[in-house]
Amino acid sequence: MLLDQIKGVNDIKDIDPSNYKELAQEIRDFLIEKISHTGGHLGSNLGAVELTMALHLSLNLPEDKLIWDVGHQSYTHKLLTGRKDGFDSLRKFGGMSGFPKRKESECDCFDTGHSSTSISAGLGLVKARDIQGGTNTVVSVIGDGSLTGGMAYEALNNAAKLETNFIIVLNDNNMSISENVGGMSKYLNNVRTADAYLNIKEGIYNTLKEIPRGEKVVKGIRKAKSSFKQLVVPGMLFEDMGITYLGPVDGHNIPAMLRVFQEAKRTRNAVIVHVITQKGKGFAPAERHPARFHGAEPFDIETGLPAKPRTTANYTDIFSTVMTKLGARDEKVVAITAAMLDGTGLKRFRNMYPERLFDVGIAEEHAVTFAAGLAAGGLKPVVAIYSSFLQRAYDQILHDVCMQKLPVVFAIDRAGLVGSDGETHQGVFDLSYLSSIPDMCIMAPKNKWELSDMMKFAISLGAPVAIRYPRGEAYAGLKEYRAPIEMGKSELLCAQGEICLMALGSMVKVSEKVKELLNEAGYKCSIINARFAKPIDLEAVEWAVRNHKLVVTMEENVASGGYGEKVRDAVDDFKAPAKVLQIAVPDRYVEHGSVDQLMQEIGMDAVSIVDKIVKEMESAK
Repeated sequence: MLLDQIKGVNDIKDIDPSNYKELAQEIRDFLIEKISHTGGHLGSNLGAVELTMALHLSLNLPEDKLIWDVGHQSYTHKLLTGRKDGFDSLRKFGGMSGFPKRKESECDCFDTGHSSTSISAGLGLVKARDIQGGTNTVVSVIGDGSLTGGMAYEALNNAAKLETNFIIVLNDNNMSISENVGGMSKYLNNVRTADAYLNIKEGIYNTLKEIPRGEKVVKGIRKAKSSFKQLVVPGMLFEDMGITYLGPVDGHNIPAMLRVFQEAKRTRNAVIVHVITQKGKGFAPAERHPARFHGAEPFDIETGLPAKPRTTANYTDIFSTVMTKLGARDEKVVAITAAMLDGTGLKRFRNMYPERLFDVGIAEEHAVTFAAGLAAGGLKPVVAIYSSFLQRAYDQILHDVCMQKLPVVFAIDRAGLVGSDGETHQGVFDLSYLSSIPDMCIMAPKNKWELSDMMKFAISLGAPVAIRYPRGEAYAGLKEYRAPIEMGKSELLCAQGEICLMALGSMVKVSEKVKELLNEAGYKCSIINARFAKPIDLEAVEWAVRNHKLVVTMEENVASGGYGEKVRDAVDDFKAPAKVLQIAVPDRYVEHGSVDQLMQEIGMDAVSIVDKIVKEMESAK
């Protein structure tokens, strides 16, 4: 196999060009086989195989720098830099990351995981190169979906002032995770389909080649073709900004890309190379359903169907159902997503109420302030965004929503540990960054019924509200406990013994197992379903510390600034003798692996928690 000949960086340059097509097929076959077992980002990687090969052939890594925006399309890059053996442990605990990691290879020059960052990072690397007198090439790859993010425009605005080489590769597959939206998508679609430009260009070039000295004329035209493009390509947005535009070029034609990359390296300013690719190329199920194969679970190669079909509803499903019901009951309920229509469960809402669903693209900051405007206009907006991505909109939540006390509901999916996507996607900071904001109410449901009840309560409240819920199966236990939701009030599930577990959200399920294990160890305990991270239930805290020797707070969030820290502060105010044990995510970034493995690794599984509790109780004797 040709792929076996690639054992390290730049080995691809030893492959005969006549074998590039065969190598590309081997890479696709390899990725499909491996990801069918491990899961991962398949569609984006299949679409970027030839593009990655062309970049590696054009560059001299690691001296040259290659930055992948988001990074979920970097699997071929990992293969071509000698990490083939790592794919058996891809995204597994202790194994290879699904994203570029500087500590994993010197060919990964910048860690990524969130979108729209590669141009800014690349610009920084360019300036660092120039200040230190370097001559290496810097390339930032960005997708058309990521180009909907405002940060990309801020970077382009600064890149336009460069008087030194900087290559930006626009990997254009007309898809982010959901279908692209907005003006940039429309503009790029016009460029892709500018047949008049492409046909005239090819016609002129082919005719000139037939006449004496025609080749020299063609070369001259190519050098000066910017003005020609200005006449026939709509807008020429990038050229108008002062950035050289090359393309569009077929992203599955390696010779064509090699030629344009060589041309790009000769420019003395920022240059965009517009490459057209097909997401999921070479695997029919991924070509037909690109969104489904963005982040795929293990699947059957023959059918493309999940290896283990999901049989129970997850929290995203519950949110999807309750949103459609809320939309039916109240015409003022509207929904906003940031290019995550499927991922957040809003597709059903869009299908039923298309005029009330707004997909703003990968633009979380805009999504939040847009929602604030909708609320100021008399509507009831629900903003559905993953916990890790909502971090980008902290200022907008603080300044535009909460400062004005506007009734915006934040449906925060993937809160807590998310598993295989790793440290860039773990949603373990939202309680901390949201609870620092005045007038913000924060809730977390113990099970699927409570999520439904909390959504209804949030819509009726008429104030800023955040509801955080985890990835994965929605807990169906504790159905018999469904006390009405009251502002800032927790729910007592059982009262006995010298230990009180005050658990928030997903940790209520864990607290049941902790109680069972404590009983086996000879200890009895009370359980409080906290419900609210802000405002906390001070009456419940006082009851807990005055009636128990040990109060244990449990949350799937970092300890600093979290729920447990607020309970500890309250306990100090009560001057009660009870001790407080805070169970929370440690003050560090949590890498990839299954959620169960990660919970054990950080000491938040039931067994580890019981060990800590027993140790505290014994030390108090």
